[in-house]
Amino acid sequence: MTLHTHAFPPEHLRASVSTALPLRDQPWEALSGGRVNRLWRVGDTVVKLFQPNGESPLFPNDRQAETLALEALAGTGLAPILTAQGPDWVAYRYVPGAIWRKDPRLVARTLTALHQRANLKLPAFRKAANGSAALLAQAEAIAALCNAKLPPPPQDPGIPPGPARLIHGDAVPGNMIEAEDRLTLIDWQCPALGDATEDLATFLSPAMQWLYRGRVLDAADTASFLDACPRPTADRYRHLAQLYHWRMAAHCLWKAEQGDADYATALTLELAAL
Repeated sequence: MTLHTHAFPPEHLRASVSTALPLRDQPWEALSGGRVNRLWRVGDTVVKLFQPNGESPLFPNDRQAETLALEALAGTGLAPILTAQGPDWVAYRYVPGAIWRKDPRLVARTLTALHQRANLKLPAFRKAANGSAALLAQAEAIAALCNAKLPPPPQDPGIPPGPARLIHGDAVPGNMIEAEDRLTLIDWQCPALGDATEDLATFLSPAMQWLYRGRVLDAADTASFLDACPRPTADRYRHLAQLYHWRMAAHCLWKAEQGDADYATALTLELAAL
């Protein structure tokens, strides 16, 4: 994350956080990287302020869900350590490191470790679209919210729902902090119980790679990532990939029509994958 000294926090946030945590007079340094919510580093603490109306039809923005996810993953190293929460904010231990840039195998191993957590006491997270029929229905519902039209969607390949696992729900490069050959996943406002391939699709999305990393994954990186995933999960993703690309294209079109200009380029990249 890149530090900035402007973008001061609202007074109500400073007061609420200071009541919950002994931050003393440490400076609040704005963190860049998030595209929806606002974040500051205060000493060894990160404070995240949730923005109203920050959700999209594909990506929720749920403070309570993030709190529950951090609590469920405490001690796993897969998520930051929750330290406090308020009505529109959460605070967690700062994770040193840099945003992920290379070695897709490390991402594959981290997501696999998350998806294979079988001993978690999971709260009632939302249920993500699972199976090709549900994916197609969700994608068409997003596309129906847009004024412009996309190319026709891919045909339903008839893939049944898979096992429901804990997924991050927003597994983009900007939400992965790398340090000493390990990743910590941050920004847990979109967790769900769903198909593990959902996280694979978000990470591999050309649109998301370009928005957060400035370039898409090449064929070798994509192959390296999928080879490092469990074979059944990778094979299942390959059968669903075209539906995931079309759904992401619908999301990018919706975002572009909401005024996020960079999503127009992201849309072009996602359509090129079809």
